[in-house]
Amino acid sequence: MSRSKHPMVLSILLVTLVFVFSACAVIQMGPRIEPLEEKVIEGEGPGKVLLIDIDGPISNHPKRTVTGFEKEKGMIDRVRETLKKAEKDDDIKAVLLRINSPGGTVTSSDILYHEFKSFKKKKGIKIYVSVLDIAASGGYYIAMAGDTITVHPTSLTGSIGVLALKVNLEGLMGKVGIGWEVVKSGDKKDFMSPFRPLTEEERKLFQETINRFYERFVGLIAQNRPQLDLTTVKGLADGRVYEARQAMDAQLVDRIGYLDDTLALIRGELAEPDLQVVTYHRPGAYKSNIYSSLEGPTGFNLINLDLGLDLNKLSPQFMYLWVP
Repeated sequence: MSRSKHPMVLSILLVTLVFVFSACAVIQMGPRIEPLEEKVIEGEGPGKVLLIDIDGPISNHPKRTVTGFEKEKGMIDRVRETLKKAEKDDDIKAVLLRINSPGGTVTSSDILYHEFKSFKKKKGIKIYVSVLDIAASGGYYIAMAGDTITVHPTSLTGSIGVLALKVNLEGLMGKVGIGWEVVKSGDKKDFMSPFRPLTEEERKLFQETINRFYERFVGLIAQNRPQLDLTTVKGLADGRVYEARQAMDAQLVDRIGYLDDTLALIRGELAEPDLQVVTYHRPGAYKSNIYSSLEGPTGFNLINLDLGLDLNKLSPQFMYLWVP
């Protein structure tokens, strides 16, 4: 090839590369998260009951593919998206909040409680809670946003309290011969460090934080369960879980029954026997009845809770969580 043709070849190659990279820039590298769509589960309407799931550990940790791409929004993001969509639908007359959760992080539990309370106030409708296997700790905290709490005959609820995890790697690091030096502006700047134990003074400060979160929890229950005063709630809030009859006797819940019973209660109170039950889901999700879960089986592994805890960060976690 003659020298005169080299510039033309290089120009063509450059244009081709620009085109290829431009095309790559708009390629969807991970799974696309589609907007929520309404699915009618049963009923003819025109009024609607919106079924919302709080299923599994409570956090805002998104679900990811094995390659790291986000495939599902975190729980808070999903609930906010659901409630924003529901706010625009005047046919929604009530929310059926189905809870099956051992709890989760303090902040995520509190945000979800706040979101449901705010939605209820804006919309002027009731939230009916139905507990499946368990609504413990943060799960019960969120249930406080409901007007009526129904538990299945075999449900567990309660576990009112707070726990915190702080990793202490000092012994391990000593065994492998690794030291850790910190330069700090104050003696408590690193008191939550995983590389040394707490001092007695730091442990007291840590406990004070736990106590404040605990007081918030029991205060919220006393506020939302008018039949219980603060002293009574504190007597129940020692971390134990209660089976359905115990929870009913303690006035932590209102009724024992199944999802069908809760749905019948909603239709009866609204005097609309043909109310539709609807839910919002991503395209491709399947839900055939009120017991179906949108995201796999209704359950969780208490040994391997996915709360978005990243042990590489080694940060402390404050949780409203039942860990048997």
